[in-house]
Amino acid sequence: MTVNDKYLLKLYITGHTPRSERAIKNLRRLCEQELDGRYEMRVIDILEQPQLAEDEKILATPTLIKMLPPPLRRIIGDLSDTEKVLVGLDLLPVELKLQ
Repeated sequence: MTVNDKYLLKLYITGHTPRSERAIKNLRRLCEQELDGRYEMRVIDILEQPQLAEDEKILATPTLIKMLPPPLRRIIGDLSDTEKVLVGLDLLPVELKLQ
């Protein structure tokens, strides 16, 4: 992965609940801190677009799917565990993952 890789992130939520809003806020903060504009974030409300959730086999929300760069990754929850999200997005250096 190079420093110029663009991230395509899809966040599936269910309505405008406190948990959904927290996930959106946490993801925006993390992207601004770590990805420096190298990302596209799409928020998909499965109440408004149930077919998209079905196509991606979304079983719980919020669910974040990292579409690009490969490999595809899924993270479930409100994204408040920053370290878990960074590992899931392959943004932590290998030496930190091993600790």
